[in-house]
Amino acid sequence: MTSTADDPARRAEAVRERHRTTLGAVPAGVEARLGLALAHGRLHTEEALAELRHIVLTDNALGGRVQQLVHFGQLLALGRADPARIHARGALHAGADIADLIGVAETALITAGVPAYALGIETVVELAGAGAEAEAQAGAGGESGAGAGVEARVEGAAGRRL
Repeated sequence: MTSTADDPARRAEAVRERHRTTLGAVPAGVEARLGLALAHGRLHTEEALAELRHIVLTDNALGGRVQQLVHFGQLLALGRADPARIHARGALHAGADIADLIGVAETALITAGVPAYALGIETVVELAGAGAEAEAQAGAGGESGAGAGVEARVEGAAGRRL
């Protein structure tokens, strides 16, 4: 019998679970990195990265919600659209709401200019639209899952004036 420590599939799943806990999902980039790591015997690198992320995110006075909002803002300032979207969803997963995301986008306007603000508002509009679509699906007998708490926060804010 193989122990968990020797089972690469279980070890990779533990890395995925850390992302689910933090972000509510496993980003596509993480899945791609895990696939490459598994194929080339480099899983220990992904495990070390996940451990460092866990330490920095959980052993920090900011807490999960603020951490995700900070990440969102930093990524807006850097113009990194896809990672910014991941962390905006992560912020919602951690208890933020649409008003928090708008606040971050407005702060990015001051610190990084109109492109960062525009990216932030574009992200908020996408998330609010996704929330409205999820609400429509739920009303039509759609499914609810682990992301229902995030969707509920987005749904509740979807009708707000953006």
